[in-house]
Amino acid sequence: MKTRTMMSLVFALAVLIIPCGLFAQPQLSTIETVKTTETVGTLSELSPDSIVVRTETNTTPLKYSSTKTTTYVDELGKPVAVETVKSGLPVTVYYTQDGNRLVANKVMIRRTTTTTTQ
Repeated sequence: MKTRTMMSLVFALAVLIIPCGLFAQPQLSTIETVKTTETVGTLSELSPDSIVVRTETNTTPLKYSSTKTTTYVDELGKPVAVETVKSGLPVTVYYTQDGNRLVANKVMIRRTTTTTTQ
């Protein structure tokens, strides 16, 4: 009798537990790919919310949005104070596109190159 009661209990639990696995929804994960692009040029204008860069390939300067997370670094990747960044410096802007906006993620200030003639 105890065996029969135990078997009935096991069967009842199996009937209740097995369908739970059948109706469980799998977890969906979303992977978002963000493409970072770079532009090499000369800094034309700098304001708290925008960066304007002139390039040799575009006749029109490119305007980038600057955010609180935009970082300014030198060629070694060391942080540069924004206050020291001036127009006319060679820069590389790493940016992403958000709709029609170009959002600067990182601005690398490159060393100016000088050429000597003899």
